[in-house]
Amino acid sequence: MSEQVTTTPTRRANRRGLATRESMITAAITSLASGDPASVSGNRIARDIGATWGVVKYQFGDIDGLWAAVLRHTADRRGDLPATATPRGSIRERVTGLVDAMYLGLRTPEALAIETLRAALPRDTAELERDFPLTAAELASWKPNWDHACEREFADLGIDPGRIRQIAALLPAAMRGITSERTLGTYGNLDDARTGLINSIVAFLEQP
Repeated sequence: MSEQVTTTPTRRANRRGLATRESMITAAITSLASGDPASVSGNRIARDIGATWGVVKYQFGDIDGLWAAVLRHTADRRGDLPATATPRGSIRERVTGLVDAMYLGLRTPEALAIETLRAALPRDTAELERDFPLTAAELASWKPNWDHACEREFADLGIDPGRIRQIAALLPAAMRGITSERTLGTYGNLDDARTGLINSIVAFLEQP
């Protein structure tokens, strides 16, 4: 009986703490998704959720811990994108499914939050790792995870692994470019751009 008396309040406190932490991460994503450069400020996030910076620090340690938690949350929400696109089918079907999934995914609040945060972080990786080690570690973990997911997506088709690696490197940059054009506005035809990208990737992967 004594164990129940002492541990139940702790469990309840932990649940409250997790709920508070989750609400802070959600508020940070909402703020960042606005695209406002000021949204990267820890004090701004604290103000948006009606708390003090001290409360935020209690949950995450510092701004580095907060941003690392935000990035981890977005990665968990995103999941294994290639594996959820078109798990079986022809090369064209898989590439089309992957491109279409990214085309939609890059306009979610989580994706917009990532873009705002990345724009505010140091470009130099050594500086990033020195000043924001937790954030840098989270960002660095995405590349091998993405590479492996792309390998699994095409694993049963007998495609040269080197080509898969190149496509894995190309796709995020290409899709962000198309997404940026859509956001900024363009006289170009983005449907043509997306179709051209798909055709180019398919031709590259299908060549002997």
